Amino acid sequence: MFLGVNTLNLDTKGRMAIPAKHRDALAGARVVVTVNPQEHCLWLYPEDEWRDIARKLSRLPTMDRNNRLLQRLLLGHALELDLDAQGRILISPELREYAGLGKKVSLVGQGHKFEIWDEQAWAGSREDWLAEANDLGSELSEQLGEMVF
Repeated sequence: MFLGVNTLNLDTKGRMAIPAKHRDALAGARVVVTVNPQEHCLWLYPEDEWRDIARKLSRLPTMDRNNRLLQRLLLGHALELDLDAQGRILISPELREYAGLGKKVSLVGQGHKFEIWDEQAWAGSREDWLAEANDLGSELSEQLGEMVF
């Protein structure tokens, strides 16, 4: 599982080093980076996780407009990447622009994938989410209500 938040540097070429604690889980496999269609950040998946998602997306009926939009965004922006000898990935200029990535980025573990955020955008959004979570009070979804924290 990918957990925690890591603040990393993006070099001038757009390379980001995967933290050593996660490299073993990604070693020998490719990763896939694509856009998050709901927020201006990127999703990073191990190739085997991505394969399942891509298969499901590509099988959605294309006559449905929402399906086509998701296919265009997620599949159309997906980049298959290999970690270099230093454990870095090269994020394309288009993906960096979409997510507004600057020199500092936050790599946020989400269990089976990572999110890649501009560090300042992550910090601002996190504060908004904390305030929103406090406002929710007892309005937890049914699924969350069944979980024990």
